[in-house]
Amino acid sequence: MKYIFISIILFTFFSCSSSSEEKKSILKVMEMQEQAWSDGNIADFMKGYWQSDSLMFIGKNGIKYGWKTTLENYKKSYPDKAAMGKLEFEIIKLEINGTTAFMLGKWSLIRENDNPNGYFDLYWKKLNGNWVITIDHTS
Repeated sequence: MKYIFISIILFTFFSCSSSSEEKKSILKVMEMQEQAWSDGNIADFMKGYWQSDSLMFIGKNGIKYGWKTTLENYKKSYPDKAAMGKLEFEIIKLEINGTTAFMLGKWSLIRENDNPNGYFDLYWKKLNGNWVITIDHTS
């Protein structure tokens, strides 16, 4: 009985520790995206996304597929650093289940003439040891 109890405690400890490390890894990607965007660097911002034709981006114009399509849409909508502004994320919820994760949050742009904002939900997958966004629904 004593060994079962110790095994449960160790399993719980390592599960929580592992989940905590995974959350840190995902949040690090989000921080990198904030910085890249705020620096006017869409190419680096896109490093947080799955570089695949199966990437899904859902926005006001419906569902768009593909990393390259998402990159081109960002470039068209935000042609320069002034249009991009400073990006800030507020993470409301982050749930990890093995090699997948769900995130709910708020985004805000700080620009000279306005401050647009909205919400997002992201579906993440850990692929080849890295967490990447595979589905982005932003409003």
